[in-house]
Amino acid sequence: MDVLSDLGPQFLQATVETLWLVFASLLFGGIGGLIVGLALYVTRAGNLFANRVVFGILNVIVNIFRPIPFIIFLTAFQPLARTVIGTGIGTEAAIFTISLASTFGISRIVEQNLLTVSPGVIEAARAAGAGPIRTIFTIVLPEALGPLILGYTFVFVAIVDMSAVAGVINGGGLGAFAIQYGFRQFEPVVTWTALAIVIVLVQLVQFLGNALARKILRR
Repeated sequence: MDVLSDLGPQFLQATVETLWLVFASLLFGGIGGLIVGLALYVTRAGNLFANRVVFGILNVIVNIFRPIPFIIFLTAFQPLARTVIGTGIGTEAAIFTISLASTFGISRIVEQNLLTVSPGVIEAARAAGAGPIRTIFTIVLPEALGPLILGYTFVFVAIVDMSAVAGVINGGGLGAFAIQYGFRQFEPVVTWTALAIVIVLVQLVQFLGNALARKILRR
């Protein structure tokens, strides 16, 4: 256990880096995914802003980028990260790439959850005189809020996984820490401790997500 005491400051720094990586990526990717997913939903045939061309283009873009394995996505988009934020390595570059990758995954989750909203509820709102924008923000999104929270909770776990891979570009965090101080220095206790922290973090967020979604669904 002495090794854990010696690495205490590095452990704390890696934990903070993981939290920053995950929550910043979830924020930016979550906003991007909500916008793209909402656009996919409203431009579907028969929906509020039905547009076959826009829907087709968005659908193809999401289908192209969403299945790319993250390790390949991370290296392929390094030049774009360098262009946009000025660097292709480090924590900020990792946040940029994780946010971009998660945008495509989240958009499909948002679209699928919005499709569960009953068309009858939307028709009733339109019949009562609500415009398309008002229908989206007062009917569609509130009706799908519970499933959306569960979807974002699921994405949180996926982003934790991505943050570990981000060590490839010196993104930092517990994944890079476990590889550097645990795997490469033959210290399994370091690796397992990092794993335990990740498990606790995921369990906490999953619990909070489930509780919040349950409360909203029971309204």
